Amino acid sequence: MSGLINGDIMYRTHTCGELRASHAGESVTLSGWVNRRRDHGGVAFFDLRDRSGVVQITINPDLPKETLDLVEDVRFEWVLQIEGLVQKRPAGNENPNMETGEIEVIAKNITVLNPAKTLPFMVSSDADLPDENTRLKYRYLDLRRERLTNNMVLRHKVIKFMRDYLDKQGFIEIETPIMFKATPEGARDYLVPSRIYPGQFYALPQSPQQLKQLLMVAGMDKYFQIARCFRDEDLRGDRQPEFTQLDLEMSYVHRDDVLDLVEGLFTEMIPAVAPHKKLLSKPWRKISYREAMEKYGTDKPDLRFGMELQDVSDIFAKSEFKVFQGALSSGGVIKCIVAPKSADMSRKEIDALTEVAKSLGAKGMPTLAVTSEGVKGSASKFVSAEEVESLKAKVNAKEGDLILFASDAKAIANKVLGGLRVWFRDKLNLADENLMAFAWIVDFPFFAYNEETKTWESEHHPFTMPKLEDLDKFESNPGEVMSDAYDMVCNGYEMASGSIRIHRRDVQMKMFQMLGLSDEEIKTKFGHMLEAFEYGAPPHGGMAPGIDRLVMLLADEPNIREVIAFPKNQTGRDVMADAPSEVEPKQLKELQIKFEQK
Repeated sequence: MSGLINGDIMYRTHTCGELRASHAGESVTLSGWVNRRRDHGGVAFFDLRDRSGVVQITINPDLPKETLDLVEDVRFEWVLQIEGLVQKRPAGNENPNMETGEIEVIAKNITVLNPAKTLPFMVSSDADLPDENTRLKYRYLDLRRERLTNNMVLRHKVIKFMRDYLDKQGFIEIETPIMFKATPEGARDYLVPSRIYPGQFYALPQSPQQLKQLLMVAGMDKYFQIARCFRDEDLRGDRQPEFTQLDLEMSYVHRDDVLDLVEGLFTEMIPAVAPHKKLLSKPWRKISYREAMEKYGTDKPDLRFGMELQDVSDIFAKSEFKVFQGALSSGGVIKCIVAPKSADMSRKEIDALTEVAKSLGAKGMPTLAVTSEGVKGSASKFVSAEEVESLKAKVNAKEGDLILFASDAKAIANKVLGGLRVWFRDKLNLADENLMAFAWIVDFPFFAYNEETKTWESEHHPFTMPKLEDLDKFESNPGEVMSDAYDMVCNGYEMASGSIRIHRRDVQMKMFQMLGLSDEEIKTKFGHMLEAFEYGAPPHGGMAPGIDRLVMLLADEPNIREVIAFPKNQTGRDVMADAPSEVEPKQLKELQIKFEQK
């Protein structure tokens, strides 16, 4: 039997993945894709697949010739309806690798709902996959693969858990506009031209920052949304032009109120949605920004392994090694990391690693390899025996370890060794991929000095509250002003950024002025915010954990494109729909937009 099904006939009584031995003896109707087909001794077998899973269909050779002829034509990814009888597989023929492996469905009737032409790549397994652009061009096929389907299900579970948890905590979900006003949040805005107001533009939100603060002024008290955000910035593995975050804000809170809420959410969520993942610690560590930079060389440290940066300037204070002395005499430091069981790295490997260090800003990379015959390496000829013994004792270097140095300005030394630390993590498999090492980074500096423009910039964003005790340092010593901001990090990624917000007009005005904005610019860009703060704005704070990055880690994927249904490629193109694309001249005329000829 083939052709279309009448509208009054049910497509399926069960999904493919739900059938078990308890269903034996039942007549069922299934619909799905042909995942595989096999022919053994005159008997054909299909694996029928839908989102719930796969089940084996056995084609009864006693079926009418018309049906058997139809079966001969069926190929991968045809959409079929199967009516049949569930029975237990013969003893010894069970398939432990399938959830439905104890049973099979003996087909009594087969209907072709839709044939399929030959696919550009197989979706029944992860073997022999094409390049990513081909997968993205046919993303609707790529998503049929079990791994990608599971990623979408996991994403759903994460978002549902967030919604349910926050609802129980008294939060309400409120949507904010997608078309708003350009905001200074560190990246370029995507602009939307207005036809009604020629020459004027909306901006797609980099985040709902101003809007969620205005919701606090409005008395909403506890707000959240699963927010779509847009940033026109260069792409990388964990970044997309559009992304999704859990955006939340609370009134009448201090820093730890926000941290406790989010930590509770994630601590309960991880075992519920990804039980194979384990938390490194409960409660999570709180690490100051300064400590993170000194120990790990980054403000988003991976805490799943050691290899902390260590300052050994004191040991080499009187060293005759010119590289070390040059760094110390110019106000720099000598720091090192110890790579376990790496003393046998070849000269070629060390040279390649030195190039990595140089790409991070180093001028070179002195090394000491601890061996049974003493120390070897590029620094071995320039250090004394006493210095070596003091060094080994301080950094706990053992035979077989490799010590790598960075002698430079502190910021450069931290960056170089922080990068090398991650390089060794990946080379030596030092981090447990099933461990989720969450931590809070706190006590950030409020301002960052831009050496190029010779101006002060906000370390986070201009709506972050400074520590109240540092307000009088705004103009006299901005470099010492501390911020009431915080980041959530995990496994070397920044997972969220947040802060207690400015809720006073005078403080917000002073912040804008410190950033070099004129009174006219402040009024044009932020007049609505400043006015709102004059109508009884409550103290408030919040944060915005990234959903794409979280699901990426939980799914053990190498980049966030694998956990987004229809992502852009690495160059920001939608290769499936071929976007961005040109528009009709009529549309440009309506918007009064003309392009300059290059």
